[in-house]
Amino acid sequence: MAKKYLTQEGLEKFKKELEHLKTTARKEVAIKLKEAIAQGDLKENAGYDSAKDEQGFIEARIRELKGIIANAEVIEKKESNKVQVCSRVSLSSVHGEDKFQIVAPEEADILENKVSFKSPLGEALLNKKKGDTVKVATPSGKIEYKIINIE
Repeated sequence: MAKKYLTQEGLEKFKKELEHLKTTARKEVAIKLKEAIAQGDLKENAGYDSAKDEQGFIEARIRELKGIIANAEVIEKKESNKVQVCSRVSLSSVHGEDKFQIVAPEEADILENKVSFKSPLGEALLNKKKGDTVKVATPSGKIEYKIINIE
């Protein structure tokens, strides 16, 4: 499996999720299965089918997380005046100001303002400096961003 480049924060988040799935989620789904089995006839038991599906999802996610963690390489932000993976970038556009952190694809989460360096915005920002402008194609057309600050 290829190296997975993660921030220290991202690696810790994956480790916590793995621990939760292995300890809490597995036990919870085992209880659901036990309760569904106790109801009898498994052929038409929606609770049993649901619990089995949930168990499958949990086990698949555990395998995925183990692979990510085993192949993780923590990337440290280097002192630079250019945007790089781990950078927190403040941008302005016609829509106002936004702040994003540039991260690996596995860590990307738009709800936390974390964008992948492989995304159109991430690719456009990499190696740019404060004051530079970038144009990014979006579903609603091109948006021009100006880099206000890089941390």
